[in-house]
Order: sequence, then C-alpha cells, then structure tokens
Amino acid sequence: MPAVVVVGAQWGDEGKGKIVDLLAEQADFVVRYSGGNNAGHSVVNDYGSFKLHLVPSGIFHKDCVCIIGNGVVVTPQALLEELEELGRGGVPTDHLFISERAHLVMPYHILLDGLEEQARGGGAIGTTLRGIGPAYMDKAGRLGIRAGDLLDKDSLYKRLSFVLEQKNAIITKVYNASPFSLDKVYEELLREGERLAPYIAPVEVMVQEGLDSEKVVLLEGAQGTMLDLDYGTYPYVTSSYPAAGGACVGAGIPPRSISQILGVFKAYTTRVGGGPFPSELNDEVGELIRARGNEYGTTTGRARRCGWFDAVAASYSTRINGMTGVALTRLDVLDTLPIIKACVAYRTGEGPSMKDFPASASVLERCVPVLEEMPGWQANTSEIRRFEDLPREAVRYIKALEEMIQCPISLISVGERREQVIVREPFW
Repeated sequence: MPAVVVVGAQWGDEGKGKIVDLLAEQADFVVRYSGGNNAGHSVVNDYGSFKLHLVPSGIFHKDCVCIIGNGVVVTPQALLEELEELGRGGVPTDHLFISERAHLVMPYHILLDGLEEQARGGGAIGTTLRGIGPAYMDKAGRLGIRAGDLLDKDSLYKRLSFVLEQKNAIITKVYNASPFSLDKVYEELLREGERLAPYIAPVEVMVQEGLDSEKVVLLEGAQGTMLDLDYGTYPYVTSSYPAAGGACVGAGIPPRSISQILGVFKAYTTRVGGGPFPSELNDEVGELIRARGNEYGTTTGRARRCGWFDAVAASYSTRINGMTGVALTRLDVLDTLPIIKACVAYRTGEGPSMKDFPASASVLERCVPVLEEMPGWQANTSEIRRFEDLPREAVRYIKALEEMIQCPISLISVGERREQVIVREPFW
C-alpha cells in the first residue's frame, strides 16, 4: 500500500500524536518528516502518558519501524532524554532509526535562538528557544552538521572547527556573548554520538524498500500547516515544511507513493506564540476551552490561545494539503457549551467579507471574524463510540464543518485515550 500522510491542519497541537498512535496499529513504518523538539505530541495508551518531541508516535507498536527522517532537525541530548523516558515506561526503542541526513541542533543554535529573539524586542516571533530556526538556517547555508557526521570522528572535528569559528565570531562580535570551546563541544558530540550510533542508518533505503513491498507507511508531520514556512502566517511560522508537500522531501519518498492525506483538526482552534488569530476568544469561553482541553504546550508549557473553529483557514489548509480525509479531535471539550460558533469569513472595514485566506500577516491582523452560530449539545460525548449515537446537535456541527471545508470527516476523537475515538468510516 502506498504512503499515508498525517498532517496538522491548523496552527499545530491538533492531536496528531494520538491519531498516529491509533493508525500505527495497522502500519509497518511511521516516519517523522519535519520539525524538531520544538514540537510535541501527547500520547496516552496502555504504557501510560507520554510527551513525544522527536520520536515518532508509532514507537509504542514494537512491530512498526519508526524513523526520524532527514527533514527533522535533531537535538542529540533531547532525543537521548526522550529515549530514557520511554525506557523507564517499558517502551522498547530498538525499532527506531535516524536518517544519516538529519541535521543536528547544536548548542550554539540554542544560544543564537535566544539572542536573536531577544534582539527582536517587541517584534519577537515567540519561538520555543530550542535552536530550531538557526539549525534550519545552517542547513540551507550549508553549515550544518548531520547525524551521519557523528560516525566519522576525524571529519566531524574538521567540520565542527570550521563552523564553530564562524559561529563564535557572531556570538562574540554581534551579541557580545561568550564563545564556545571547540574541544568541549566536540567531546560532548562524541559522547552523544556513541549512544546514538546504533540508531543512525540509511533510512531512505529502508522506506523505499518497504513501499516496494507494499508495506503501510505513515508519514507524521510536526506543527501545523498554518505554521508552514511558505504557506503559514509568515513571519510567525516555523522554519520547516509541516504541510503534506514537505513529507516527500523530509522522508525521501517520491510524490507518486502518497495515496492518502489525513488532515487533523481540532473542533476549535488554538495557537501558541505570536501572530494573528482572527477567531481568538479573549473571554470566559476561551478560558473554559483552555481549561477543559488542558491547552498548554507539550514542549514549552505555555498557555495556548483558544478560539472558535476557523473555516477560512481550514478550507485553505485543506486545499494546500490536498486532504482526502479529516480526523476531528477534542470534540468532547465543547460538550458543556450551550452555543458553539465557527468563523466562516473575515471582514476588514466596511468592504465585502473575505472567504480566501490572505497571504499577508498584516492583513490577517486586521481581519474580524464573521461567525456562524449553532446550538451546543450539552451532553457527555467521551464514552460514545458510534457516530449515530452522538447528540443530534453534535452531528449537525460535524456535518457543518464538513460542508465548510469540503472534506469528509473520517475519525472523531472524544478524549485523550487511544480508545476514545469514533471511526465514522475506515480511512483505508
């Protein structure tokens, strides 16, 4: 069977981890194709509750090969800590592999991330300060150090000495901060490389061979489409390509191998960090959604901004990704609301309403949401497992969202546990 992409369809934090964990039961490979440890997936299953940042969500299925693809930037220490946490939880990790081509997040990337964000002052983007942006900058600037470099000590030292000389010049002369010691950084890399060496492999060959053998390959994105470097609310975006198109480059597979694209939406909308958010709720309803949904960042712990479902952004995301199906998560968070709204258009001033998502963040900042109101169901949905058993108003809401985004909703999540899901129709 060809590959299936699971993509975040909003501003991230849509619940992709749970959906991939669920679908991985039927998969042979799960490949993470973008982002770094600035993203996080919360997964609750028979092993317990876990927060994943770099390891693919298929790790809980021992017969599923899990791969960190070349499109991911890897912080060695963060990955090692994550592996240790999984080990303490009894989760085997010997089926995890890292692409030789995956770039590393270095200590100087983390420092520069903080210094650059500080220098922006009031124009700060709201990065996670994990060094992700600077790592991708070095990747594009051909100054990166890759996972495969850890396996060649002599070459690594030469490469690191060349790169660190340039980075220390910036750190000391531009930001007046203390330089890094070449020997200390190198020795730490050797220690980390020794521990990570068993995981580093030519994974692109493994995935291609799996596809040739009709294996099921799940491609797992990080963040969300509205944070995509090209298609998100630039400059309030991440530094990689979370959209479905990034899966081919980030996992090393041809576009013709992809047969299905599953977009993951929350039943409402959240956003972390700076940037425009037309349907944001700065009132008691927004606070209620945040409290009921435990809307705090998996990686940073920051409170997420909450708002109504944004159908303008969602329709745009559906088209950009070419979605063939949708997983709707967190429906249960809305269980207590007497009235539920959705943003169906934007207005700027007295002119006509907009139904197309603008490219300019400055335009989006001036947009006021046009809201459509629907009755809530005010009933507990967390134990429901069949679509026909949902309250009539919940069914109406789901069908209204389908009409707005013009894509079928195949899966509906009604809680954080793996079994709290309604399979409306099999995705494959």
